[in-house]
Amino acid sequence: MTSPLSIAVPAAEVGRPAGKRDAPRPSAAAPWTPRRLAAGLGTTVLCLGTVLFVLPFVFTIVTSLRTAADVARSPLGVPHSFTLKNFTQAFSQIHYGTSTLNTLLITGLSCALITVLGALAGYPLARITAGWSTAVYRLFILGTSIPVFVVVAPLYLLMRDLNLLDTYAGVVFIYTALNLPLAVFFYTSFIRQIPTDLEEAAALDGCGALRTFFVIILPLLRPVTSTLLTFISLQIWNDLLVPLVFLQDPGKRTVMVNAYSFIDPHTVQPTTLFPAALLGVLPLFVIFIFFQRQMVAGMSAGAVK
Repeated sequence: MTSPLSIAVPAAEVGRPAGKRDAPRPSAAAPWTPRRLAAGLGTTVLCLGTVLFVLPFVFTIVTSLRTAADVARSPLGVPHSFTLKNFTQAFSQIHYGTSTLNTLLITGLSCALITVLGALAGYPLARITAGWSTAVYRLFILGTSIPVFVVVAPLYLLMRDLNLLDTYAGVVFIYTALNLPLAVFFYTSFIRQIPTDLEEAAALDGCGALRTFFVIILPLLRPVTSTLLTFISLQIWNDLLVPLVFLQDPGKRTVMVNAYSFIDPHTVQPTTLFPAALLGVLPLFVIFIFFQRQMVAGMSAGAVK
């Protein structure tokens, strides 16, 4: 009678030493399934997109370091010499220090006003269910579809009547008005996803609506605030139209406006334009490098409820 713990051994293996067993046969290559084909195609497209994205930036940097004669001889050829003279000339011609401080001041004040006013407006719009709140919210949404070119002339007349032309305050107010509908949309949509249990508990403890907002709701808005600040800071920093129209004093203009002055209607010299453009985006790039961990943490904090 066979024991229940006995193991059947093939007849070909009986009597063969343990070291003489047949080596395992290599498995055949897995077939190319549609899923693997799609993954390979996606990787190829991603690599191609990365190259197309990085290539103009690399070309800009390389051209900025070349001499004017080298670029004129072979614009797309291999560089023969490099120089930092283009950057030093652009640094002095665009008044880099003053214009960068102007841009930082305008961007910082605008972002602060947009986030504060947008959060304060989005909280009641998200919690009040009356018909007028829905109408006001839709009015803000309508404001996101209005291009800035349509309102430049009315804004110019309004700033002139308010004596805010050629002032930092006028530009900050314009940026706040243009980006406030987007901030209201962001905050209202996000606050609607927050359960009201925390606010009800705060109300039982005697907190008013304003204290509840600053103590309970505002700390929860970090993810949407990080996303909003990333978007509007890029938009304000790179904007050319508003400071070009509403700031007449050369000492108050932003770095992008001064870099735009290198564009001639008849000729464009890349060895002067490209360094100015790179210097214009350099401060914002450095800020994102230093604060990328905080921004990514704020954006990802809203992914988990």
